[in-house]
Amino acid sequence: MSKKRILYVSQHLVPFLPETPMSSISRHLPQGASDKDREIRVFMPRFGKINERRHQLHEVIRLSGMNLNIDDVDHPLIIKVASIPTARMQVYFIDNDDLFKRKAVLYDSNDELFSDSDVRAIFFVRGVLETVRKLGWAPDIIHCHGWMANLLPLYLKNNYKDDPYFANSKIICSIYDEGFDGELDSRMAEKIVLDGIPSDKAETINNPTFNNMNAIAIENADAIIAASEDLDEETLDQINASDVPVLKFPGNEGYLADINSFYDEVIGVEAEVI
Repeated sequence: MSKKRILYVSQHLVPFLPETPMSSISRHLPQGASDKDREIRVFMPRFGKINERRHQLHEVIRLSGMNLNIDDVDHPLIIKVASIPTARMQVYFIDNDDLFKRKAVLYDSNDELFSDSDVRAIFFVRGVLETVRKLGWAPDIIHCHGWMANLLPLYLKNNYKDDPYFANSKIICSIYDEGFDGELDSRMAEKIVLDGIPSDKAETINNPTFNNMNAIAIENADAIIAASEDLDEETLDQINASDVPVLKFPGNEGYLADINSFYDEVIGVEAEVI
């Protein structure tokens, strides 16, 4: 039997960014899956705060060079890679000088969310999907972590629904309480519609709050993990109302076995349908 392939798409990952529950899980979960004899790929944004020299990032020329058009603006896609030696794990970085070179992660010097955060999220998920296609690597499971990755199920179920590399992929979204106050750009849904996604599929983020960014993931995922103990009540209601497999909060320690078993359950759902 061939190894199951799991694609991890995370907003934050240690040791490249400070430790939070999300960045810690995103670091240790892929290693745990690899130890279970699963084939993995890991992606995150190349935020400018990441020290490229210390972490020995280098550009992958054969994967770079594509332009992603968002809101009628071309953004060159740069792919970098680095290793976590202690985990024998490679991480791919989605990069663009205009969107990610700034020496901060999400907030400017006035503690305001960057005004182009919506474009950064769109660029990130589209960059991941296009790079995976270039790699010629068809994942069995795509596991998304963080609100910046929450658009990926929407794009996959619409723009990539007929792509052979993703025809059998199951999408799991881990929903966290690591979010933001206020709203992203009010034209976010419009920008997504310009990408070819039907307007009714993007209605949830006509008002692009953190809760609604979680909601768009819940609406389009094949399975959901409640990744924080204290999720917003509105988000919990949406999770409980979904008709897909749900893993309740497995804790910030000892979660590897629970989530790996959940992977088998989600793939098993696919097998039963067939």
